[in-house]
Amino acid sequence: MNTKVAVYRKEHFNAAHRLHNPGWDDATNAKVFGKCNNPNYHGHNYELIVKLIGEPNSETGYVMDLKILSDIIQENIIQKFDHKNLNEDTLEFKNLIPSAENIAIVIYNILKEKINPALELQIRLYETERNFVEYPVN
Repeated sequence: MNTKVAVYRKEHFNAAHRLHNPGWDDATNAKVFGKCNNPNYHGHNYELIVKLIGEPNSETGYVMDLKILSDIIQENIIQKFDHKNLNEDTLEFKNLIPSAENIAIVIYNILKEKINPALELQIRLYETERNFVEYPVN
């Protein structure tokens, strides 16, 4: 019998970024990225949802203690990205366009190293109320 359960932890962070491909000229960047290519950057109030799927532990009843998960997210994601300029202040986006898609993949890769590999991990990242991405896609 499958007793897998999905648990979720929601966090948020605020960050600035600029969508810009340095291999393109200014006109191409402006055409492709529009306002998101503002040379002075722009910001978002990101909503992060971390989903874990696994079997509840027989001793605790938890898939994972959500307080521990929150601590992992705070230490490894929020402290790293909150109130930062992703292009300028982080190593992860030094050579990677900080699109919502790439941010979700980076967050996944960081958290995957910190969480029990027996658990399935999925990231949902809201850039705005209406725009969000998920990684990986099942």
